[in-house]
Amino acid sequence: MRRIDWSSLDAAGRREAVARPARRAEARVGDVVREILDDVRARGGAAVADWSLKLDGFAPRRIAITAQVVAAARDALPPTATRALRIAADNVRVFHEATRPEDSPWIETTAGVRSRLVWRPIRAAGLYVPGGTAPLFSSLLMQAIPAAVAGVGERVVVTPPAKDGGVHPAMIYAAGEAGLDALWLIGGAQAVAALTFGAVLDDGAIEPVDKLFGPGNAFVAEAKKQAAALAGGPAVDMPAGPSELMVIADRDTDPGIAAADLLSQAEHDADAQVILVSDSRAGIDAILAEVGRQLQTLPRADLARRSLAEGRAIRVRDMAEACDVANLYGPEHLALQTVDAEALVGRITAAGAVFVGAFAAETLGDYAAGPSHVLPTDGAARTLGGVTTASFMTSMSVQSVSEAGARALAPVAASLARMEGLEAHARAADLRSGG
Repeated sequence: MRRIDWSSLDAAGRREAVARPARRAEARVGDVVREILDDVRARGGAAVADWSLKLDGFAPRRIAITAQVVAAARDALPPTATRALRIAADNVRVFHEATRPEDSPWIETTAGVRSRLVWRPIRAAGLYVPGGTAPLFSSLLMQAIPAAVAGVGERVVVTPPAKDGGVHPAMIYAAGEAGLDALWLIGGAQAVAALTFGAVLDDGAIEPVDKLFGPGNAFVAEAKKQAAALAGGPAVDMPAGPSELMVIADRDTDPGIAAADLLSQAEHDADAQVILVSDSRAGIDAILAEVGRQLQTLPRADLARRSLAEGRAIRVRDMAEACDVANLYGPEHLALQTVDAEALVGRITAAGAVFVGAFAAETLGDYAAGPSHVLPTDGAARTLGGVTTASFMTSMSVQSVSEAGARALAPVAASLARMEGLEAHARAADLRSGG
């Protein structure tokens, strides 16, 4: 990890110090994704199949989530695993049911003029669940359950096939817990293209969805971005690319815990980025030494090392400056591992999820605490939050006006319309006021 003294940097140096890895934005990624999307738009399912064979080695496949299939998956897993999956699913469901938006009451702004805000689920959601090097069945729970709580009618889940072309039994069991009827084994930009344009495949058809969800690598994130830019293309949840974690530490931080958290994100993939921020040089030294020690025994050490090459260890003057660094970077995950962690929360304005104190392991949020772990990356946390039940819904205002209300308010609207030079607007208001 690169060591940086924040106080010695000017504004440009500070922006460079918290820059994301270059590969996320390199032209090659955009060019490849554009080629895939254009091909799928032109050739449909045939193109999806060709790209899947080329990139993943397997044709797209639909896995029906029947009671028998779920039972077989359960039998293939140890009881501790199925119990953990059930608890995680229940916690995600409880949290999202409790935070589901509710229709507002009627609000009367002028006598006889009432308005309210109502919420409706979107029609169809495409849910991308990362796989490949690791089957992230937790991402399935974190998307499919909030979508179900919201009332989404069609949940289409795509996930890359395993190295043998199949799917991990935990992914199937998680799909059963989420109440899904099928999984599609398709990965990468071609999966996003199938959700965007629709595709007729050997195992069935995928219809175009209204909104794309889910994290992924640089190619998946770019595909979502390009799909959303198309005329009539789907909406997207947020930029949800390679994982990020910032740890704010002080001299009292447990080096072993901080190092473990940094490595928990570094092992995701080579594009993941981890940043350590501390006001203690000795603390930084101890944490980085622990990173090196723990790295030696990690099964995914090679991936973690490549990620750590893009990591930063930033020394600041105090905790106020540490929070400034966090707000400039806008991390996907922010761990506050200081003696005054609770007090720092009020200073944080940009983070996808905040983990307060030494016991709030980011891993708990990844799997079982309840809130979705699908969070904004690449600095989008400065303006966007993570996936919630509301992400799968739309809000609309409903207005009800009595005759008396129209007589009272129409002259105001007509006057404003004429000030803007919109006479037809004004006359439509006049008709309601007897004018």
